[in-house]
Amino acid sequence: MGANIYRNKKPVLVFLAPALLFMAVYLYYPFLKNILNSFMDIKQLGRPGTSFNSPWYANYAEMFRDPNVWIAIKNTLLMMVVTLIGQVGIAMVLALMVDNIGRGKQFFKTVFFFPIVISATALGLLFNLIFLYDKGMINQILEAFGKSQLTDWKAEGIALFTMMLPVMWQYVGFYFVILVTGLNNISDELYEAAKIDGASTWQKVRYISIPLLHNVICTCSVLAVTGALKVFDLPWTMFPKGMPLKTTFLTGTYMYYHTMETKNVDYGSALAVLIVVLGIILSKVVNSIFREKDY
Repeated sequence: MGANIYRNKKPVLVFLAPALLFMAVYLYYPFLKNILNSFMDIKQLGRPGTSFNSPWYANYAEMFRDPNVWIAIKNTLLMMVVTLIGQVGIAMVLALMVDNIGRGKQFFKTVFFFPIVISATALGLLFNLIFLYDKGMINQILEAFGKSQLTDWKAEGIALFTMMLPVMWQYVGFYFVILVTGLNNISDELYEAAKIDGASTWQKVRYISIPLLHNVICTCSVLAVTGALKVFDLPWTMFPKGMPLKTTFLTGTYMYYHTMETKNVDYGSALAVLIVVLGIILSKVVNSIFREKDY
């Protein structure tokens, strides 16, 4: 009797329709409208395009000539590498360490996850104070250890490191929780059997934990790569308008710069399309590299 309920698909469609309508209005329509806007002449936010650009592909041609676009793409690709190694990699190490302790697991889960619940804007302001040239926390510590010359952490050569360090630190806890959950789903019987066979802690990690976490690591890697394309609030708070000398632009911050600062809305729409295209391509590449396995 109960199985016959699922043969009637009409109730399912009734429940799916509101969600589909919501996505169509707030996701698919704005996305298609943004593609159209990228071909039109829009020089003020909130105003509709009156005519198409001449030629209609002018914004996309300009992207190939714009040196800041290539700087933003290069920095974003570097951010992806930092994200994979610094966020997923460190989260993996922390998850394995916490999984192998007897007491205090809940404490470490809370501590490592805590940065996620803090606003990225607040974190940006916090790290601005930490990296201040005069009386910043790091420079004060270096002074206490006898370094007389202060370091400008926002200078051109070191600005990218200063920007990427807080981004990496903020999201370690996010991937940590995902990986810890994956470790909790591994049966204890496997570890007990390995212990009976004389396996060390490192051997259990190498031959049981990491192989069975493969699919979870793949998911984290895809999320990290696509997330790096969308990073905006913390870098913009620390380095507004790509300062210094527009060398710290990411694809997200450069799109916002043209849309909100220069009021070049149609060019910002073209940059948004570029971000989507890069996201699709890079997610396909990452999926092919980190291919999930069936167990």
